[in-house]
Amino acid sequence: SCNQRFINHLTASLLAVAFLTSFGSSMLYGYNLAVVNSPAVYIKDFYNKTVVGRNGTGLSEDTLTLMYSLTVSVFAVGGLLGSLIVGMLVTRYGRKGTVVNTTVLVFIAGLLMGFSRICGSPEMIIIGRFITGIHSGISLSVVPMYLGEIAPKNLRGFLGLVPSIFIGTGVFVAQILGLHELLGKEEHWPLFLSVIAVPTFIQLMLLPWFPESPRYLLIEKHNIHATIRALKWYRAKCNIQAEIEEMQEEQRSLLSVETLSVWKLMLDDTVRWQVLSVVVINIGMQLSGIDAIWFYTNSIFENAGIPAPEIQYTTAGTGIIEIIAGLIGCFTIEKLGRRPLMIGGFTVMGICSTGITLALILQAHLSFMRYVSVCCVVGIIAGFCIGPAGVPFLVTAELFKQSHRPAAYIIGGSLNWLSNFTVGFVFPFLQMSAGAYCYLVFATICASVAVYVYIVIPETKNKTFMEISQMFSKKEAVLETQSLIHVDQLKLRKLNGYGGLEHASVEFDSSLSVP
Repeated sequence: SCNQRFINHLTASLLAVAFLTSFGSSMLYGYNLAVVNSPAVYIKDFYNKTVVGRNGTGLSEDTLTLMYSLTVSVFAVGGLLGSLIVGMLVTRYGRKGTVVNTTVLVFIAGLLMGFSRICGSPEMIIIGRFITGIHSGISLSVVPMYLGEIAPKNLRGFLGLVPSIFIGTGVFVAQILGLHELLGKEEHWPLFLSVIAVPTFIQLMLLPWFPESPRYLLIEKHNIHATIRALKWYRAKCNIQAEIEEMQEEQRSLLSVETLSVWKLMLDDTVRWQVLSVVVINIGMQLSGIDAIWFYTNSIFENAGIPAPEIQYTTAGTGIIEIIAGLIGCFTIEKLGRRPLMIGGFTVMGICSTGITLALILQAHLSFMRYVSVCCVVGIIAGFCIGPAGVPFLVTAELFKQSHRPAAYIIGGSLNWLSNFTVGFVFPFLQMSAGAYCYLVFATICASVAVYVYIVIPETKNKTFMEISQMFSKKEAVLETQSLIHVDQLKLRKLNGYGGLEHASVEFDSSLSVP
């Protein structure tokens, strides 16, 4: 019956929105992460030729590496900027409105990168990468927020992980298009960089026909008619009434609260653990070493001794594994819950990072070790895509009420991108200095995050947003109850007994007015 309920609640319009937003926004993030992997040689060559044309002398090897490092990592600087303005955008334009309005960034970036060679301008590539970064920074926060708010609670996990499948798909598409037979030739790299405009155009044609997030319409716009219309659009014939009551409950609890600024959120004692959890899982997700694996897959395989012509196919093979792992996560999250996927994912990544270190050290003595290191790369990617890739964004939506959510996404998103930038920039130097041991740094981080999730973060599967915030306040409430008289204990028990809360919001209200 659980499956039946799942299918009943999953309407065509919910699926369509999940696919459209993920296809036109999240997929580009994955694509832009991996697109710089295969044409690296050609782009460096273009930089060098341009500079020779301008100054008569070429660039030194170091300057070229630095320029290319900048091209790769300026994407993360844009992402950081995007994640900082996302709170302002979603409050002003709404969730869907933000997705639709920011498509213009992709078109500008696509034009800049597509015409960079004709104009002989390396700056256009770097600015283009920066602008796609801004778009990805906004998308990575707004798409899970939008999907988390339109989903009924028993589908929040499933819909919340759809973007991470598309991120994996984006990486895979970049790897396939980057093959020498397709766009991996020297003459095609500007097209390869600017092809991102196609999915966004499709999104722009279709997404405006779908309604805005009902929670946004009710809680922030106070428009009950639009809310009912949106809910009818996104739900099967089931209990719209109950859901509106749950939102109004949240709205009432927020009447005195403005949308919080980041600073206020960080100073708010009542959500201390939630904020810390968002910080830990977002930093952990990037410092787990996954970006190092994605940005430098080819050179990792080269060090593992795989013959040069075969590297691009091995890389594309890892892309397929990513998508499969993402699908496994997506279809098991409502059964297993959020915690097992995160703890399991980070643990697998930690073990495989240690494995890479061992394989690289023993490679000189045992020839089969090169295959072990390839397996470990695959293991890290699979572990990442099953849980850590998508769950942190989903959990950020679930741990906070409407008023706190935009600020929480800004904190999570900006830390995510800062860590992404740090890894992209520092990894080549870390690899030079620490050699094989650099993966042990990642292994330690993965293990620590897994332990933190195990101890601190409760399971949020199938809970309403109000119940989740009560689970956290329960930690603090437990101490207070002991000194209260019997009536008050009853009142608290009623507040925290989730079973009754869901079906009887009337009883829940009356319990608040016990004398």
